[in-house]
Amino acid sequence: MFFERLLEDPLFFLVGLLSVVIALTVHEFAHAVVATYFGDDTAKAQGRLTLNPLRHLDPMGFIMMLFVGFGWAKPVPVNQYNLRNPKWSMVLVAAAGPGVNVLMAIFSILFIRLLANHLGSTNLLLIFLFLLALVNALFAVFNLIPIPPLDGSRVLFGFLPDKYIEFKQKFTQFGPFILIGLIILDNYLVGYADFSLFGLILGWIPNFLLHLTSI
Repeated sequence: MFFERLLEDPLFFLVGLLSVVIALTVHEFAHAVVATYFGDDTAKAQGRLTLNPLRHLDPMGFIMMLFVGFGWAKPVPVNQYNLRNPKWSMVLVAAAGPGVNVLMAIFSILFIRLLANHLGSTNLLLIFLFLLALVNALFAVFNLIPIPPLDGSRVLFGFLPDKYIEFKQKFTQFGPFILIGLIILDNYLVGYADFSLFGLILGWIPNFLLHLTSI
């Protein structure tokens, strides 16, 4: 199995680390680029309009992601009211992060398909490209879950009529607690019922990518 070969590779951790750093960096950079394009210079003024990962990584969130499987980067600051057409521009700003992760995953898969016939399946470059595709795909799908503070909630809010403003405010306030509660519940279900809520959402991605890459 591909994942068994990955675990036997002594460089697996470093390759996985690099994949996570790249996926997090391009995700946050995309938010900053689109926000700046639509008129809000807040991210630019705070040095977030850069591909330097040190400007985007949150040390604790990064460690949690590596060892627990759930973490976070520094959120890109956006002042919605500086944006041209604030409501819909904010939807595009929110969608930019998952969107660029999807693009990274697609390009990684294309490179794997181009190189797979010339390199062995345990080649470090192929392993790196596969992990890059996997991490980016996981980030994209997870972040589109419509629960604050995830990007999917911003996309959802853009499509809700203004009469739901109170719901948006309350959901924004309590969404992080709901998300943490779901993560705790998911860990409980995995341990006691062999069932995973997030497994239903994300569990298909590794096998899907293996099917696409045929490695």
